[in-house]
Amino acid sequence: MSSSWGNGHATPYRALLRALARRGHKVTFFERDVPYYAQRRDFSECDYCHLVLYPQWEDVRKYACEEAADSDAVIVGSYCPEGARIVDEVLALSHPVHVFYDLDTPITLEKLRAGEAEHLRRDQIPEFDLYLSFTGGAILGELEEHWKARIAKPLYGCVDSDVYIREGRKEELTCDLSYMGTYAEDRQSKLDELFLEPARSMPGKQFVLAGSMYPGQCPWPANVRRFEHVAPALHPAFYSSCRFTLNVTRGQMARFGYCPSGRFFEASACGTPILSDWWE
Repeated sequence: MSSSWGNGHATPYRALLRALARRGHKVTFFERDVPYYAQRRDFSECDYCHLVLYPQWEDVRKYACEEAADSDAVIVGSYCPEGARIVDEVLALSHPVHVFYDLDTPITLEKLRAGEAEHLRRDQIPEFDLYLSFTGGAILGELEEHWKARIAKPLYGCVDSDVYIREGRKEELTCDLSYMGTYAEDRQSKLDELFLEPARSMPGKQFVLAGSMYPGQCPWPANVRRFEHVAPALHPAFYSSCRFTLNVTRGQMARFGYCPSGRFFEASACGTPILSDWWE
């Protein structure tokens, strides 16, 4: 949550926690202090939750379990480092409601089928009181029928409407079409078709691409401006400065459908039209 650099989970977590705080809830958020994010952190504390950064689970285990045992609900998120071990600790607590929030459901299930998911084991799924999924549609039925989740419900991406609002344009971000997203191999062919090819065919138009981890040999057209990272505070200006913005969905997510990216909500809140690849 503390770093948005190459991390699509940060924005929805922040929006949810702000909303919970506004409703009077007290939230403690435990985050593994990963070096990659530590070097690019947006903040180390915030006013809407108690953020605990820890080097290893063992260092914070006692405190975290005490906090969880005294809470009304404890939520474990997908791709949590040492997640399966932490889930065992959480499920052993009798008092709180046990919730798993999967922001990567199709990818999680694909890994479980291959026996490779480190953040969750298949035998743990039926033990949660509630399985929240960033992806809706048929995958909810699969979670309940095949994976034996007690209750599977969608909790789609979200946006804080107090933060994402229409702003004046910034000259350096002004363009005809923008795209914000970290490099992913299974998105690249769609990005080439829907973003780079139009840029090549319309040299008189301006394009902006923001995102990290793109291979150094990527052949960017001359009319594409690249930003390695756009901080969340600048996201409203990013969307407000373009005529259209593009959404490209990862392959596993698109196959299941019902997977609106957080970018949909962010751009919509800023009044920016969205172009997207197709999914159900």
